[in-house]
Amino acid sequence: MKPPGRTPDGATGPPQAIRVLVVEDDPVAADAHATYVGRVPGFEVAGVAHTRAEAARALDRTPVDLILLDLYLPDGHGLALLRALRGAGHSVDVFAVTSARDLTVVREGVVLGVVQHVLKPFTFPTLRDRLRQYAEFRQSTGGDGGGGEAGSQAEVDRALSALRAPQPATLPKGLAAATLETVTAALRDAGEEGLTAAAAAEQVGVNRITARRYLEHLVTAGRAERRPQYGQVGRPEFCYRWLTRY
Repeated sequence: MKPPGRTPDGATGPPQAIRVLVVEDDPVAADAHATYVGRVPGFEVAGVAHTRAEAARALDRTPVDLILLDLYLPDGHGLALLRALRGAGHSVDVFAVTSARDLTVVREGVVLGVVQHVLKPFTFPTLRDRLRQYAEFRQSTGGDGGGGEAGSQAEVDRALSALRAPQPATLPKGLAAATLETVTAALRDAGEEGLTAAAAAEQVGVNRITARRYLEHLVTAGRAERRPQYGQVGRPEFCYRWLTRY
């Protein structure tokens, strides 16, 4: 990566954007993740790949600073791709994006150079906050062309803390991360039949209005769809269905 802030005549210019390759087999999720990246200042989408083979080809032809790597790809595990990249001398940074909570996988990812694990499903603020932390880490360690030697242990600790001590993700006011995870799990388990707000409320143990707020949040985040359910007298009730495969 060329040092940012330098134009051909030596003048100082704007920093170069951090280029991100999105690797995700689900087209809906891939589009959502690419959209999220594009909304964060200082980052740009270098490409989108849906398989391990597509990702390898993209990395051969396109300069990339960071990969958002789904671990479950149709032609191989994401960590197998990462092992191959490291063996070929690629030092690109990686965010593992996965629903897997196996700490053995997390540990192996760290060994291979994964700098963040982002659990699905996640919202835009979750990824935005981690990308900002990553940008701060790059700046403090010279990955953006700056940096230099650390003057003390405290300075090294501060640089690493940008990645190792992420701030809690921001959710819309009134929504709690634990409840969102419970509603998400219920909706995923419902499969093609989906859930109404009343059914979700009964499963999760909240009132119908609260359940609907969480379901609508998942629709807004691109994780679920809403469709009218007819057959009863009066206004139709909406049914929510999980959209992406996690």
